[in-house]
Amino acid sequence: MQYLFRRKSVNLQSRNYSSSYHHDERAMEQEAERKIGWMLKLLFAGTATVVAYQFFPYLGENLLQQSVSLLQVKDPLFKRMRASRLARFAVDDERRMKIVEMGGAQELVNMLEAAKDDSTRKEALKALAALSLSAADEAVGALHNAGAISVISSTPASVDAEAEIYKFKLLKRFRDLRYDSSSS
Repeated sequence: MQYLFRRKSVNLQSRNYSSSYHHDERAMEQEAERKIGWMLKLLFAGTATVVAYQFFPYLGENLLQQSVSLLQVKDPLFKRMRASRLARFAVDDERRMKIVEMGGAQELVNMLEAAKDDSTRKEALKALAALSLSAADEAVGALHNAGAISVISSTPASVDAEAEIYKFKLLKRFRDLRYDSSSS
């Protein structure tokens, strides 16, 4: 067995003519290898990013339309997942208005009204709160026209404090913009 692991001894003495020159050369080689390694990693990451944007459009219009349409299903888990995705998508006024134009505001109000558990109500309130952050106030107007004030006001108190915060913020936003519950 020993003869399998026996290595041929290499005479390293012959390479060490000048130890400082050899050390500098080896350090330069290691530095070059490290830089090339990082360059290859960055090239791979860039390629993966381009491929991901081509084949997996995370925030594409198709995905948004699918999310809005899946708010109509009966399964609360799907509704929560889609409402969460819409809340994450509603980061600027253009995207908020796109959600409203696709019928997302009305579907979220319907989801909140039909919700039977706190987690579904919380996700609906979170998505509605994200839509209400619009600076142009058009999204809030669409929520008002969808009957959001009366539905939010009639939503039962939640054990989840976060849901109550969303509810409070929404009602405050409607008050600040002078929408009252009697005009809905």
